[in-house]
Amino acid sequence: MTAVNLESVVCHEPDEYESELDRFSDNGGKSVVYQLLDQIHNHDKSSERRSLGERFLRWRRRYLPVGGDNRRDHGSGKQTGPLVSGAAYCISSCSMIIMNKIVLSSYNFNAGVSLMLYQNLISCLVVAVLKFSGVVSVEKFNWKLIRVWMPVNVIFVGMLISGMYSLKYINVAMVTILKNATNIMTAIGELYMFRKRQNNKVWAAMFMMIISAISGGITDLTFNAVGYTWQTANCVLTASYSLTLRRVMDKAKQSTKSGSLNEVSMVLLNNLLSLPFGIILIILLGEWRYVISTDVTKDAMFWVVATASGFLGLAISFTSMWFLHQTGPTTYSLVGSLNKVPISLSGLVLFNVPLSLPNLFSILFGLFAGVFFARAKMSS
Repeated sequence: MTAVNLESVVCHEPDEYESELDRFSDNGGKSVVYQLLDQIHNHDKSSERRSLGERFLRWRRRYLPVGGDNRRDHGSGKQTGPLVSGAAYCISSCSMIIMNKIVLSSYNFNAGVSLMLYQNLISCLVVAVLKFSGVVSVEKFNWKLIRVWMPVNVIFVGMLISGMYSLKYINVAMVTILKNATNIMTAIGELYMFRKRQNNKVWAAMFMMIISAISGGITDLTFNAVGYTWQTANCVLTASYSLTLRRVMDKAKQSTKSGSLNEVSMVLLNNLLSLPFGIILIILLGEWRYVISTDVTKDAMFWVVATASGFLGLAISFTSMWFLHQTGPTTYSLVGSLNKVPISLSGLVLFNVPLSLPNLFSILFGLFAGVFFARAKMSS
């Protein structure tokens, strides 16, 4: 949110205004002000005094500089806005990954598609409530827009499901490091699809990411081939989602009545279209039998954690948009890379992950490579 500069004028005695206006040396400005003050002093009705006070306030905003106190307030608002939004984004992102890990591993929940469906349903309900409350505005959907958006949504669903299953089998720190491969695939895709070339620093950072991922996998004491397969698929799908979204975006905007598609509408559209896909997959994979029969779904705390993860998923969407609006793509990218550090460390501590010194070095090297990549992109 941008800071709003609020000014107030208390319309009581002219002496109060004189003490404030003595700071200014513009005599012509003073004469206009004193005429207004005389009118305020000569009127008895409070409504008229209030009207003149408003005229004075409009004149002061137009011709006089803002006072020092107001400048400080405005500056502090600009300074705290990115800080608060960035902190909210980091907290929600870290919490979301930790919550998903708890649901899938600690509760040993073997239905990743069902968890995705539940989280996306919560997101749809919350956005719908916010829309009807007038808090957010959502574009009206039509079949033309849905047809254009369908390829993006298919990849989106695959990205979420593969991310769920990779978290179930791999520790949080290694998932975070392996996600660096997404940056490499995206950069290669940009080169071939959009002819966007990267500088040498970016390629050097990507080479460092490859080294950290390979060394991390070799030294991972909890290595799981199934988990690494799911994570590889997740990296491919995440990169594909980013590239496809970029290509479809303009066409999707042209498919709306207003010619625009805001971020909230995209969040709702993605989550809403994922629901029928989720239901079909749950039926085909037979997850519904597992969900009905497993004892974990009878645990009230399980539903508390699962519901919290759904709210956090939506929180990531909103806080990332808020933070991106407050700063910019480069700062957003850099903070996203720095955010991997607390996620990795908290994952190692909370889940008592067996760790060797070489594996720890690989993780730290991968985190450094991610930050170096973000910095290199900022200078490209």
